[in-house]
Amino acid sequence: MIIIPAVDIKNGKCVRLLQGRMDAETIFSDDPAAMAQRWEEDGAGMIHLVDLDGAVEKTPKNQSQIKKIVEKIDVPVQVGGGIRDIKTIGMYLDLGVDRVIIGTEAVRNPDFVREACGTFPNRIVVGIDARNGLVAVEGWTETTDVDAIGLARQFEDSGVAAINFTDIHRDGMQTGPNIDETKRLAESVSIPIVASGGVSTIDDIKNLLPLEKSGVTGVITGRALYEGTLNLKEAILMAA
Repeated sequence: MIIIPAVDIKNGKCVRLLQGRMDAETIFSDDPAAMAQRWEEDGAGMIHLVDLDGAVEKTPKNQSQIKKIVEKIDVPVQVGGGIRDIKTIGMYLDLGVDRVIIGTEAVRNPDFVREACGTFPNRIVVGIDARNGLVAVEGWTETTDVDAIGLARQFEDSGVAAINFTDIHRDGMQTGPNIDETKRLAESVSIPIVASGGVSTIDDIKNLLPLEKSGVTGVITGRALYEGTLNLKEAILMAA
C-alpha cells in the first residue's frame, strides 16, 4: 500500500483545511514545493496536490506552484481541483503531472470521465468525496443526492486508473479513517481505491493495511504529517 502525502495549495501557500472548509485553514508553509521535496526525501513514492482555489473557482488557480513542484521533485504527482475540461487535463499533463483527478465533473458529467480516459489512458483518477455516503461537489461546498458507491460503479470498465475516496467528516480531523465505508466501496468495484480523510497515527495505517486485499492500494495523508502525529518514513516502512 502506497502512502501519499498531500500538499494542498491555497493562495500559493501549503495549507490544510478542516472538513474542507475554506474558512478553517492552517498555513503550514509559504513554499509548497519545499514541502513536496521534504516528503520526497522521506521516501514518498507519489505526491497528492490539490488546488483548493481551483476547486472552488472551477478553474485552475495555482498552476505556477504546481509547475514548480513538478520541476523540483522526481516522484510522480497527481493533481485535483478545478479540472472541468480536456484542455485543462492536457495542460497539467504537459506540465509533467502524472495523473489528474476529476471530482465534481465526474458527478455532473460522467461521460467527460470516459472521454478523458480514452484520450489519456491510465492518467485519470476519479475523486469521490462523501458525507454520510453522499457525494459532495464544488470544493465540498455542496452535497448531492448521489450515492458514492453508485457513482463509483458508473466508471467500471471506463479505464479509470484509481478512485480517491475521502470521508469529509474525517478530513483534517485526525479521528481515524472510515474503515467500514472505504472497505465497502473497495469491495463494490474492481477499480483500485485510495483512502483519504482522518489518518492520524501509525495505528490508522495499520488498520487500513488489511483493506489491501479488498482493493485499497494507497492512502493519502496530510495534517497528521504536518503536525507530526504520523512519521512518513515509519508509515512507508509499515506499508511496504
